[in-house]
Amino acid sequence: MPDHILVIDDEPAIQRTLRINLRARGYSVETVGNGRDALAAVTSTPPDLVILDLGLPDLDGVEVLRRLRQMSGVPVIVLSARHQSDDKVEALDEGADDYVTKPFGADELMARVRVALRRGSTDLGSAPAPFTCAAFELDFATLDARLAADGTNVHLTPTEWRILATLARHPNRVISHETLLKSVWGPEYGRESNYLRVFANQIRRKLEPDPAHPRYFVTEPGLGYRLVP
Repeated sequence: MPDHILVIDDEPAIQRTLRINLRARGYSVETVGNGRDALAAVTSTPPDLVILDLGLPDLDGVEVLRRLRQMSGVPVIVLSARHQSDDKVEALDEGADDYVTKPFGADELMARVRVALRRGSTDLGSAPAPFTCAAFELDFATLDARLAADGTNVHLTPTEWRILATLARHPNRVISHETLLKSVWGPEYGRESNYLRVFANQIRRKLEPDPAHPRYFVTEPGLGYRLVP
């Protein structure tokens, strides 16, 4: 079956453009024009990918994203006319996987759709060996993450698993921002270091005993990140 994509945008022209371009590439497409219909659509026909406009007529797009994340881990590409960095960070922090500003090129968006669908899969390619430290354990073959203190299972999104897998392949070695971005998001990426900051904070909140003073998921300023056993 083709991947099913839900487009949430109140502009008929955008809906039509995306519907034509996505169907031409073999995807199944559903379009809705407001947040409440979007949440109902996710429940009735779970999509493989969501394209979400932030400027909706009933609910703010970030609120829709927040509610969506309570229901599903589906990849979400935010589509918005808001260009400010704070809006991008807020959307990523609420669980978006990517952010595209309007106006956008169809080819660029279709490339990001392909990357997001690939990233939304739980296939990590050649899974690294399990990673263990004093605070948590990560099994990349079974996608099992547990806190060492009490064995609590931790839910990680596909994007978070891919970031951790890239770092775990080279424990205690600094992996550059560019390498991480290209490995997780694809070859078209390399400068979106704000993405990494947001996801690093999310991972630390889930795994680090003291997220404000991380000991295991470490930032090397100006260089990249490393995972410390």
